[in-house]
Amino acid sequence: MSDDKKAKAATTNVITKFTPNQITEMKEAFTMIDQNRDGLICVSDLKEMYSNLGAVPQDAVLQAMIKEASQLNFTGFLGLFSDKLGGTDTDETLRSAFRMFDEDNKGTLPEEYLKDLLQNMGDNFTADEIRQVWKEAPLEGGKCDYIAFVNKIKGKEQDD
Repeated sequence: MSDDKKAKAATTNVITKFTPNQITEMKEAFTMIDQNRDGLICVSDLKEMYSNLGAVPQDAVLQAMIKEASQLNFTGFLGLFSDKLGGTDTDETLRSAFRMFDEDNKGTLPEEYLKDLLQNMGDNFTADEIRQVWKEAPLEGGKCDYIAFVNKIKGKEQDD
């Protein structure tokens, strides 16, 4: 298969993972980040975007962001989001996300605290979405064992 055909197949595969509305939103986000309008996101684009938000990250941090894709054009941008939305975060990434809220480092979070986080941070969960999470979450004694939960999410449940 020629390189052109491979690129076209990869583009088609990535695009089919999103709804038309999501594609439109992603294009708007990409355009906002692509400050110099060259069709690629580079370190200078990220630096400009962050400065507009009042932040000044180090160049090394920005370069690490860019390294996540070989070329950060719109298709590469979609590919990054496709991977993230597809649940490809590593076990350790998921555990670390939970651990940020586990001040005592016990491997559990109080059920009510977790519910509050789900309702009030990021994409706020509805009551129905929380009920769905509770059906799957390893809850015992008012606490969620997030290490077991990550194993369940990643399909690595251990049989007792």
